[in-house]
Amino acid sequence: MTKFFNDLLLEFSLPLHNPVLVFSLVLFIILLAPILLKRLNIPGIIGLIISGVIIGPNGFYILEKNSAVELFSTIGLLYIMFIAGLDLDMRGFKANRNKSLLFGLFTFAIPLAIGFPVCYYILGFDFNASFLTSSMFSTHTLVAYPIVSKLGITKNQAVAVTVGGTILTDTAVLLILAVIMGNSQGNLNQDFWIQLGISLAVFFAIMFWIIPKVTKWFFQKLESEKHAHYIFVLSVVFFAAFLTEVSGLEPIIGAFVAGLALNPLIPHSSALMNRIEFIGNSLFIPFFLISVGMLVDLSVIFKGPMALIIAAVLTITALLGKWLAALFTQLTFKYSLAQRQLIFGLSSSHAAATLAVILVGYKAGILDENVLNGTIILILVTCVVASFATDKASKKILISEQDIKKNRSKLNTFVNEHILIPVANISNIESLLEFALLIKDKKSANPITILSVVPNNAEAEINIINARKKLEEFVMQGAASETKVNAIATIDHNPASGITRISREIMADIVVIGWPKKARIVDKLIGEKIHSIINNVNKNIFICYFDKPLISQKRMVIVSPPLAEREKGFETWLQKIAILSQELSIPIQHYCSNTTQEAINTKIKQMHLNISINTTVFDEWDDFLILSRYINRDDLLVFISTRKGAVSYIKALDNIPNKLEKHFYDNNKLIIYPFQYNHVFGQYEDLSSGPLSKGIEAFESLGKGIGSIFKKD
Repeated sequence: MTKFFNDLLLEFSLPLHNPVLVFSLVLFIILLAPILLKRLNIPGIIGLIISGVIIGPNGFYILEKNSAVELFSTIGLLYIMFIAGLDLDMRGFKANRNKSLLFGLFTFAIPLAIGFPVCYYILGFDFNASFLTSSMFSTHTLVAYPIVSKLGITKNQAVAVTVGGTILTDTAVLLILAVIMGNSQGNLNQDFWIQLGISLAVFFAIMFWIIPKVTKWFFQKLESEKHAHYIFVLSVVFFAAFLTEVSGLEPIIGAFVAGLALNPLIPHSSALMNRIEFIGNSLFIPFFLISVGMLVDLSVIFKGPMALIIAAVLTITALLGKWLAALFTQLTFKYSLAQRQLIFGLSSSHAAATLAVILVGYKAGILDENVLNGTIILILVTCVVASFATDKASKKILISEQDIKKNRSKLNTFVNEHILIPVANISNIESLLEFALLIKDKKSANPITILSVVPNNAEAEINIINARKKLEEFVMQGAASETKVNAIATIDHNPASGITRISREIMADIVVIGWPKKARIVDKLIGEKIHSIINNVNKNIFICYFDKPLISQKRMVIVSPPLAEREKGFETWLQKIAILSQELSIPIQHYCSNTTQEAINTKIKQMHLNISINTTVFDEWDDFLILSRYINRDDLLVFISTRKGAVSYIKALDNIPNKLEKHFYDNNKLIIYPFQYNHVFGQYEDLSSGPLSKGIEAFESLGKGIGSIFKKD
């Protein structure tokens, strides 16, 4: 028994060495620190950093900085930079690249300009030490980025500008580090610059040319292996980090570039994106924040006045430089005070790159122990200040954005939208559900409903049980992206009638259906199912043909008839197109009339949509299939149609699915029938069909079918 207690005490001897116990302790800290500090209105990030101070080698020495902690810390740091690149709105970044460049210049040059004279004249450092220390002021680590991500304001322009500026300034600082080290070692020659230039050129060629092609191929070949997608993404991140390290730069640059490279291939609302953010925010990033705290040595306060003076001067200079950079950015781009505070909060925290610069300088003998200790204090103070500033500013911006969305919702009929996916073929569900997850309004509390209509025959009960079992598999797909999916299996004499009935019962706003198969002669006699659904369901109907993964699309081509803006569902399809374009990070080409485009421009401003459309005026509707000349194989074709009797109806819209299938067989296609109040069968909604009109249409279709038999090719 004595041996048992001795062994038990040995397990709890400090510092802890048992990997299971160490991991358990860290997980308890990750769980409890944010919860406890939330009651004090303190950002959870600060709790994790302070926890690291307490348990670290310079605190109670509960944990030591061993290889396992270093590994998880490195993963967390790379994860922060990767998610920052992945979350970046690429269209917004491209639109604001000049702003990012200017902010990057401000946040790099201003701290450097302030810091060098302070270090050289006030602290008395030599040239190399002054230049290296002042360059450290220019760096910043996105420690507070999880706050922005959690509150859902990553699409704000201030965030995009700051993230874009981060990579620019950190790259410049790390290049300076390489130059200073080369200068101190006497290696700053022509070979140094040639090697650096070639390695960077090879790196960017791999990341932006080879990696996207390999990723598309991998996602297409292993479309059903969802866990493999996540492992592949992680592999790309660490491979990119390794390549930058080989190139002579810090791995964080590679992780960020990996995020940029994969950004167009991972939609923000996808299950894969949810897995990436969930695991990172739950485990790896908190581990990194704890490890930052473990670096802090509070005992430097008692090592004489010089250590305190250097720590105070470094901290004040670092915060002042970043605040001035944020101020200049606000004044230049006319941002709000909250946006200025957000830019300052995101860019004022010093951690990874700062520590890398100082540690390299310390090990090389350029900097002394006082600078190293002062930098550790600087890291703690700036992370605390940045967390408070970012949290406060993010909440202000969130409130202002919610006010905008409330005003926008007054313009939009479908605030709490409900999407219905009727399925005839189980194999089509995955692509239709993926599309619905992308376009769904994230603020809507209603689920996405998948419907299977079972024939009302002797085997109806068995069939309905089997249908429900199959549909339940896809409920899990929605759960993976944190979207509620509801499965319904119902009995009806024909699918069209069942879909019509259920769409009314659940008050669906959008009906997403698969591409219709070619009709048999019997279907032509009694009326095709697709026409029955279109004519009897006055909702927004999206008819989808997705033979290729949506991430493979390079452009969205929209074709809309004259007066499309007069339909009731105009705002809805415009909003969904904007969301889909943003999720897939692809541009939009629109063929329409001048009046339609003017109406779209007005609605974009009213609804505050993040969308840019390149328009070509098109009015040759007698022969609209000439558009095939301008459409490429990797374009997503979106055709805005309408029902007979509608304001925008024209004869060319008849039998659109067959026409598109014949002339655009190699494209992913989407036909949208906008919502209508008074469509042709609106007054006969209680009837299963309209006998007179159905009979006329059947005879017309039959005549065309018989004529095609005798028609010579």
